[in-house]
Amino acid sequence: MEYIKVTSENIEKEHICCAISNNNDIQVSSKKSWLSERFEDGLVFLKSTERGKCFIEYIPAENAWNPISADGYMYIDCLWVAGSFKGHGYSSDLLNACIEDSKNKGKIGLCILAAAKKKPFLADPKFLKYKGFQVCDEADNGIQLWYLPFDKNAPMPQFNKCAKHPRTDKMGYVLYYTSQCPFNAKYVPIIEEIAKEKAIQFKAIHLQSKEEAQNAPTPITTYALFLDGNYITNEQMNDKRFLKLLEK
Repeated sequence: MEYIKVTSENIEKEHICCAISNNNDIQVSSKKSWLSERFEDGLVFLKSTERGKCFIEYIPAENAWNPISADGYMYIDCLWVAGSFKGHGYSSDLLNACIEDSKNKGKIGLCILAAAKKKPFLADPKFLKYKGFQVCDEADNGIQLWYLPFDKNAPMPQFNKCAKHPRTDKMGYVLYYTSQCPFNAKYVPIIEEIAKEKAIQFKAIHLQSKEEAQNAPTPITTYALFLDGNYITNEQMNDKRFLKLLEK
């Protein structure tokens, strides 16, 4: 498979979203805007020439929108291979490209979020282990930070203190999210409206800078839903999922 690097020069014409085919969709425009603002921070978006079916997105860890301390590392935001493309080595292709690029840029290793068991929108721990990644830190909610050092003496990345014990002091439903995930542009306003119609206490906190994200009370900043202070899930809610959650 052939791959192409998305840059500020070609982003407007390239398809970048894993499950959205319409480039005029608000979700696509939101994601493209977020990416465009990150290129100066060293973000790399490498994708297959197929329409958004395989891609890797990574950024120097100092500029990652996550509360981690991993100076000198490259942080992988997302490594995605669509179901029909699995089993052909494309994940390895993309990861190997990231490793080579990171070494060329003088990085000391890679890090990425996962969990002991595969969770939606997080890396597959079996794949990470197979590729030599190890767990270097874990938050109370089971979200783990994995790393692949290029030197055995490289220091281990870790979560910032604010993310080790994910909690908020706010009651009701509280959602922390960023525009890194395109689905948020569409579905966050929808679940806000549902909560309003049902008189459910709900507050959405849109993290709009890396400083805000690096100080968030959750290791996952793309989407972290809390209830009465307690972490619930990182799985993006559409209207059906949110209504089902409210029924519980």
